[in-house]
Amino acid sequence: MALPLLPGNSFNRSLGKEKFHKSQHWGYCNKIAMLVAEDKPGIGGEPLHGQKLKPKYSVFPRGVGSDAPSWVAFDKQVLSFDAYFDEEVPEKNQELYRIRHCKIYFYLEDDTIQVVEHQVKNSGIPQGTIVRRHRIPLPPPNEDQFYTVDYFNINTEVIFYARRYKIVNCDQFTKMFLRKLGVRLNPPAYHPEDPYTRDRQKIADSMKPLRPYERFDTLRQFLEYDGHVLRFYCMWDDTEATFGDPRELILHYFLADDTIEIKEVIPVNSGRDAVPLFLNRKKLPKYAPAGLYQPGAITDRTVLNVFGGLVGNKGRYILDNRKTGTVPQEFYKDSDLTIGAVINVWGRRVKLCDCDEFTKEYYVTKYGIKDFTPIPFKAPPPPKIEKKFPPYTGFGSEEDSLCSCLSLLPQPPQKDFKKFMEKDRKGLESNLLRFLAKFITDNPIDKDRQFIISYFLSDDTISVFETPQRNTGILGGKFLERSRIKKPGQELFMSEISEYFKAQDLFVGAKVCFHGHNFLLVDADEYAFNYMEKHADEFPMANISLILNKLKAIGEPSSREIKQIFAATDPEHTKVIEYNPFRNLMVNITGGKLSEHEIMTIGRHYSEQNEFEMDINFLLAVAQEQLKKNSFENFGQLSATFVYNDREKYGLLPHEKCRTICKSFRLPLADDLLRALLTMFEDGKEQVDYKKFVNGLNWRENPVPTFQTIKVPIKVKLRRLKQKSSAQTLKAPFMLPLMSFSQNILTSLIYPTKNIWDSIFMDLVWVFRAVCFCCEGLGEAENQCKARELCNSVVHSGCHISNGFLGKYRKEKGCAVL
Repeated sequence: MALPLLPGNSFNRSLGKEKFHKSQHWGYCNKIAMLVAEDKPGIGGEPLHGQKLKPKYSVFPRGVGSDAPSWVAFDKQVLSFDAYFDEEVPEKNQELYRIRHCKIYFYLEDDTIQVVEHQVKNSGIPQGTIVRRHRIPLPPPNEDQFYTVDYFNINTEVIFYARRYKIVNCDQFTKMFLRKLGVRLNPPAYHPEDPYTRDRQKIADSMKPLRPYERFDTLRQFLEYDGHVLRFYCMWDDTEATFGDPRELILHYFLADDTIEIKEVIPVNSGRDAVPLFLNRKKLPKYAPAGLYQPGAITDRTVLNVFGGLVGNKGRYILDNRKTGTVPQEFYKDSDLTIGAVINVWGRRVKLCDCDEFTKEYYVTKYGIKDFTPIPFKAPPPPKIEKKFPPYTGFGSEEDSLCSCLSLLPQPPQKDFKKFMEKDRKGLESNLLRFLAKFITDNPIDKDRQFIISYFLSDDTISVFETPQRNTGILGGKFLERSRIKKPGQELFMSEISEYFKAQDLFVGAKVCFHGHNFLLVDADEYAFNYMEKHADEFPMANISLILNKLKAIGEPSSREIKQIFAATDPEHTKVIEYNPFRNLMVNITGGKLSEHEIMTIGRHYSEQNEFEMDINFLLAVAQEQLKKNSFENFGQLSATFVYNDREKYGLLPHEKCRTICKSFRLPLADDLLRALLTMFEDGKEQVDYKKFVNGLNWRENPVPTFQTIKVPIKVKLRRLKQKSSAQTLKAPFMLPLMSFSQNILTSLIYPTKNIWDSIFMDLVWVFRAVCFCCEGLGEAENQCKARELCNSVVHSGCHISNGFLGKYRKEKGCAVL
C-alpha cells in the first residue's frame, strides 16, 4: 500500500543528485516555434514520465568486446549475410521475374550497411554495389530510426528502401557473434535459383559448338617462371671450317616460355665483329633445318573446310581436333639440356660444358640430378709475354718516365692514396718512426755527431736532422730534406724501378747509407718501438715469436751452460738483472746472431716500463690553469646538468656519460687530461663522483696552488723471464715521465722560428717543474746530477737547451733548483 503524497510522507527525490541540466525541447523550424526534440530526456538526463528512449546505435551487453568505444573495439569487424530479392520483368515473355543474389554487410563499428550483388557474366544488368555503405532507416512508420544488429537473423526479411531482401544464411564469424549476443539463430533458408539463368544454362549445355575451343594455357607458366633463366656455358668446335677455331658460347634458357638465346664470348683482339647475339631468342627446333614449307603450313591450329567448295565459292571452316596434316615439330625443353649433351643449333653442334649455381639448384629440385661435373672446354691461356721497358733516361722521376711506356697518352704516376689516408697523422697517432743515428767513420770530428732519422709511413719518405751540440764547430739543423731514398749499389739507368728504403730496413743496429753517408741506428723513440711491436707481422726485428724461435735454435744445445751463466751474474739471488749485463750475455750467447733491436725486443717483452701514479692535485692544477686561460666559469650549469642526468640521485654517473656532458659544454681541456681527471674521481665500478669532479675544476672557489710539491712514487712491476733462464728478470732503466710535455714543443725546438721562445717558456715550465719534483729529497750534488741526467734525456729526444736559455728561465721564473 503506497503512502499518500502528503508532507512528511514523501522523500526528496533530488537527494544525492548532481546533474540538473535541462534538455532543449522547443526550437524554431522555418522561423516557426515548435516542438523539435520530443525524444530528449528530462532534467539531469533522466527520462520523463512515460517516456521510453530508444538507442540510436546497437547496444551490446557487458562482457562482449571491451570498454573501448565501438569504433575501436569493433574496428574492421563485419557481419556477412547471404540474401536474395526477386525483381519483376514485365517487358519480356521469356521470364516474368528474376532472382538476384547478393551479400549484405553490416559494419559493427558504426552500424552502416552495404549491399553488394555478385556479377554474372553477360547478364546485361548493372551489378556490383546496389546500396552504398551508410546507415539505413527502418521502413515507415519508423523511418526516424535506423537498423541495428538486433534486426538481423537467418531466415528473416529486411526492407531497404522498399526492396525486400530475404536473408538465407551467414558466415561462421557472424554466427558466433550473434550467439554471443544471445540471439537464437534460425535454420538456413532455401536458396532459390533464377529460372531464366537455369534455362540458359540448359541450352548452353545441349549445344555443340561448331568451333571446338582449344586453349593454350601459357599464363600460369609465365607467372610462375618469369625472370627465371637457366645458364649453360657451351663450346662450338668450328675447327673443320676454313680459318675456323673453337667458339665459346653462353646459352640462356627462359623458363617462362621455353625459348633459347645464345651469346658468343668474343676474345680480345680476335678480329670478329662484336655482334649482340649469336642466336636470337626463340624456340629452338631439334631437327633443323628440316626443309622449306609454304606459308601457312606451320600453324598453331589446323582448320578444316566443311563444304569443300561445293556451295559456290563459300566455305565453312572449323578447327580440327585430330590435327590432320599437322607438320610435326619438336623443340628443345629443359629436360634435354644437361652437362655433356650436344644440341643442334640450326646445323651447328654445340656442346654443353658447365652451368651456373641457379641452374644446378633447379635440376636438383625438379629432376634430382646431382652430377654436375664440368667439362673443360677453354683452351689454356697463351704464355704471357713479359713487357720489356727501355732503361731510365734520367729525365724526371723513374715512375714518371715509366708511365710514358704504359700508354699512348702518358698519365702522371698514381700515388697510394689509401695508404696515405691510413698512415697519415691522426691526433696523437703520428705514424712517424724516429731513430737516433751516428756516423760510421774513423774521423774523430764526425764520431760524436748525432742525427735523428724520421721515417714517414704515409709516403715512405725519410728526413734526417742533426742535433746541435756545443763546442763542436758544426751547425746542427736539417741534414737531409724529406724524400724517398734509394738503396745503394743500384744502377742509375736501368729498366726496372729502383728499390727504396722501407720501414723494415730501419731498426736499432741497422747500417744504412743515405747518398754516400753511412749511418748506424743506435736507438729509437718509444712510439717507434711500440708501433713495430704492434705490427710485428710487418717488422720481423720486433716479432717476439720469430726472435724466440731463433734464440731457441741457437741456445738449445747449451741450455745448461746458459742457466749457469745467468745464475753467475746474480750472486745475491735477487732475481733481477740490469739491461746492460743482460745485453752483454745475449751477445756472448748468440755470438752476434741477434741484432741490437732483437735483443731490445726481448728485454722489453720480459719487463714492464715504470708506471707513475699522477697526483690528483697536479692534474687539477693543470686543468684549472687551462680553464682560467679560457675564462670558463660555467660550473653551476655544468653541475645542474650532471644532477639532471643522475636519475637515481646517487651522485654517480658513468665515465662516458660524464665525458659526453663535458664535451657538450666545450670544456677547454685535452681529451687525455679529461679522461685522466674522470678516472681519478671513479669508484670501483667506473662510476664518477661528479660533485667532487666539478668542485675540483672550480678554480674560483677551490683554487689549487700552481707550484705545489708533488710526490711521484715509482712502481716497477717485474715478470719472470720466459726464456731458458727463467729465474732471471729484467729491471727497466730510469726514464723521465714527461706527462704534461706537449709533443708539439719537440717539433718547435727542433725547428725553431723567430718568435717562438715565449711559447716555449710556458710549456717548458712543466718539464723543469717535473725535474724539480723528481729530484726533491736528494742531496745537493746528487740533485744536480739527477737534474743534469733528466735534461740530457730531453736533449736525447731532439731538444737542445743552452745555458743562456736556462739562465733566462732562472732569472724570470726564479727556479733555484736548476
